[in-house]
Amino acid sequence: MFSIFSSLSLMPRIETDRLVLREMKMRDAASLFSYCSDPAVSRYVLWDTYKYPSQARDYIRSVRRQYRQGFPGTFAIELKETGRLIGTVGFMWINPEHRSCEVGYSLSRREWNKGYATEALKALNRYAFNDLHLNRVEAQYDVMNPASGRVMEKAGMHYEGTLRQRLNNKGRFVDVNIYAILQKDFQHLKEDNTHAAL
Repeated sequence: MFSIFSSLSLMPRIETDRLVLREMKMRDAASLFSYCSDPAVSRYVLWDTYKYPSQARDYIRSVRRQYRQGFPGTFAIELKETGRLIGTVGFMWINPEHRSCEVGYSLSRREWNKGYATEALKALNRYAFNDLHLNRVEAQYDVMNPASGRVMEKAGMHYEGTLRQRLNNKGRFVDVNIYAILQKDFQHLKEDNTHAAL
């Protein structure tokens, strides 16, 4: 348990072709509020649309407290080209005993359909398997939001089933689809990519 959570407390900087996954800073508050105040972004997630800039600051403070306590972390998704926060991706929970976790993400609407969510999720999965040595990464989404499912599929995750009315979100019970990727799936993806590059 200690090795997993001590690694999380460090919140490494993870770079992809177009993105940087890094710890959240108070300076991100304006960008965070900008997209979290968009009802289209919050429609299918469990948090409510932000109404006040103070909500963004409060959220970042709570995330930074988690860093200090070594709990599962949320990464800022920064666009390399601009240095601006465009979303978040991270761990909802981690179970060290079973070496499993749930991940989640959100992204500014103006950055949708550009492959950024998939790129960030792939990077988080690599970190989960290579650095935290987890065996299973899972994610869930409201069935009314199939675009989120496509992100999971593109990141190599597999559909495992639908849980009926699992969540009460904004006054309605919603069905969710569960996707997951295992360490062995991840290794196969790595091998396939290696062979494709030869």
